[in-house]
Amino acid sequence: MDDSQKALVLQVNGLQTHFFTHGGVVKAVDGVDLEVHAGEVLGLVGESGSGKSITGFSIIGLIDPPGRIAGGQIRYLGEDLVGAPEKRLRQLRGKEIAMIFQDPMMTLNPVLRVDTQMVEAIHAHEQVTGAAARARAQEALAMVGIPSPAERLLAYPHQLSGGMRQRVAIAIALLNRPRLIIADEPTTALDVTIQAQILYEVQKLCRETGTAMIWITHDLAVVSGLADRIAVMYAGRIVESGAVADVVHHPAHPYTQGLIHSIPTRATHGSPLQQIPGMTPSLLQLPQGCAFRPRCGHAADQCLTVPQPAQTGHHQTVRCWHALA
Repeated sequence: MDDSQKALVLQVNGLQTHFFTHGGVVKAVDGVDLEVHAGEVLGLVGESGSGKSITGFSIIGLIDPPGRIAGGQIRYLGEDLVGAPEKRLRQLRGKEIAMIFQDPMMTLNPVLRVDTQMVEAIHAHEQVTGAAARARAQEALAMVGIPSPAERLLAYPHQLSGGMRQRVAIAIALLNRPRLIIADEPTTALDVTIQAQILYEVQKLCRETGTAMIWITHDLAVVSGLADRIAVMYAGRIVESGAVADVVHHPAHPYTQGLIHSIPTRATHGSPLQQIPGMTPSLLQLPQGCAFRPRCGHAADQCLTVPQPAQTGHHQTVRCWHALA
């Protein structure tokens, strides 16, 4: 079954999340469109400061002043979450929509044992016995590769390594079998072996249960082996999106091409990696037109006007006047 036949779990249209500061308005997310179907993994890729994490926080309703959603729609199973009451968002968080943070201590309480936190996470949304909740918690720890899960349930967060804490945080996100998981660079601090194990478990989870996932990362190499589709983000906007194979093998936006060329491969062993010149612009002082223009080798006068999304021959959607594919 292709993605068009699967249930549409999340649809984001024209999302604008702005931060109103003394220095001006920071347009952290500026007109983002994306969608995720049941059982699908969408990779949201870009450099630090591109707006990836703020997009995730916006979807789950974790934007606080001076930030707010200034426009657009976030439809979860058809229900628009923009402007939804906090009570409704609390019902969805953890049960229907879960988030895995980059820092596990944003999830874990340092003064409570792991079992207490995991059982409470289940009881917050379901009426089950303590024994059943505990058994599910132990099963979730085993799923993310934690050895001796029964013993780890009795530990406090400070007694675990950083990698172990992150795996506990991932296990908590899986506890209530959510329909949508937003993962904000959750494997960055883990060693390669554990990272590969968790990526395998995540893929398996999505395929077997129909869970939809947005995997936020700066690492295009990781997400190309995990995701079904990729959305590349730069300066608050999606500049290219499409199926993994199309985007990786036929990058249409110069920024996407730069990200791919900066990944070490066997073919580039011993040679200097190609780098994208310059730095990500300040969101307070974005250049006129295409935000990537000052760093782009294909820039022309036309790029002083913001390009609109367009389809390429390889089925990607790209925002560029000089698409490469």
